[in-house]
Amino acid sequence: MTEHLQTTALRPTAIARILNLLHRAWIAELRVYSSIARAIARRPAVPQGGTGIGYHRPVLTVLFIFIGLSAVEIPILDLIVHQWPAVRITLLVLGIWGVTWMIGLLCAMLMRPHAVGPDGVRVRSGLELDVPIGWDDIASIAIHRRVDEPKQPRITGSEYAERMQDETNVEIELERPVAIRLPGLAPKGGTHRVDRIRLWADDPRAFLDAARPFLTAT
Repeated sequence: MTEHLQTTALRPTAIARILNLLHRAWIAELRVYSSIARAIARRPAVPQGGTGIGYHRPVLTVLFIFIGLSAVEIPILDLIVHQWPAVRITLLVLGIWGVTWMIGLLCAMLMRPHAVGPDGVRVRSGLELDVPIGWDDIASIAIHRRVDEPKQPRITGSEYAERMQDETNVEIELERPVAIRLPGLAPKGGTHRVDRIRLWADDPRAFLDAARPFLTAT
């Protein structure tokens, strides 16, 4: 009974969820354009002295297909509704916005990779997620491939897994439980304490090689 009351008390209200959703949508919208700008300037979000490790390879083909189909869809719909100016303009704006958004998502995945640098590791994914872990909190990093059941939550007990198509291939053991913050509200988002982090890296060996000098130094 006490646990139920605590869970109910921690559950965000409907207004809090709506406000959080609007805030996340606004941040994502800004990140779309900033990621495109980074791609044009060829300036990935990697700290000085650090190494960026991509995670986009498993979904890159799918993203290109969606972008291509969406781009082709714009002139087709425009041809169908050309006799209704209001509908035509609305669909044109929405179509261009949709393609721009997907290009921004692609650029975010390319320009916001996992980062291994002097301050630690930054676990990233897409437009929102950026989880920093300092070297003082990291006990070890190893290559360990694991496939989870579909739709598993990111947080399971004291373990955080940032998967790509249900897979991870790098495992980070922490010295002690560390508080991390995920996008959104509890229970999926918010602050969690974890002692193990799993993630997907396109090149796990490069991830390990980039981390080794810093782990040795600490």
